[in-house]
Amino acid sequence: MSQIVTFDVFSALTNSRVGGSKFLHTVVEANGWPVSGEQVYDRWDALNKERHRTVDPWIPFADISVLALQSALSELGLPLKNAPEISRSLLESMAEWPLWADVTAESLTELGPSYGLGLLSNIDNALLAETAAMRLGVFDPEHVVTSQRARAYKPTAALYRRAGELLGPFIHVASSARDVKGALGAGIACVRLARPGHVLDPTGPTPELTATSVDELPPLLARAAERRPSTEQRPSTEQN
Repeated sequence: MSQIVTFDVFSALTNSRVGGSKFLHTVVEANGWPVSGEQVYDRWDALNKERHRTVDPWIPFADISVLALQSALSELGLPLKNAPEISRSLLESMAEWPLWADVTAESLTELGPSYGLGLLSNIDNALLAETAAMRLGVFDPEHVVTSQRARAYKPTAALYRRAGELLGPFIHVASSARDVKGALGAGIACVRLARPGHVLDPTGPTPELTATSVDELPPLLARAAERRPSTEQRPSTEQN
């Protein structure tokens, strides 16, 4: 049986800040707002992630996005009336957010036949299906775990444990601080794929294995498979 390797979608594979800021720049210009697309994206992104950390019970990603955008616009002193429409269009724009240059069907396929490739993402099923990552055609739908499927969000341990129930033992390739911290905290074997703009949490665990591009992953994945963390937990029976 192939070793399953999951990737984070919007940090490890996708340059989300560039994609999201580009769309929000058009919104800023259309409305004549005295801010930049990057400013709106950064506040939305931070507030979105904070809600992922604290939401209970689970609600869909799209609903959280609206709430986060309303809060972001309020903090920036911008009108809130079109927040639901803007949020919906922002999520639709995810289909065009660019992959990092080293993320191609060829580079991922070259990881070898020993690996079953999957995704671990906080977004909803329908949104993920439209992303550039899924359009590469290299990720097995059976190895894709979304927050909608798991009924939990990163960085809570519940999502990683539910992924373990669905996939069996797996290795996760993460870039963001919260994903690295969440995976290691849940006892999941993790390889960090360092990306610009993403730094580790100084108060969190430090991954032993770090790559700077997809083509550096094969030997690190092999080492991760051999040195699965001693804290790795058996699949949880909790329901999310």
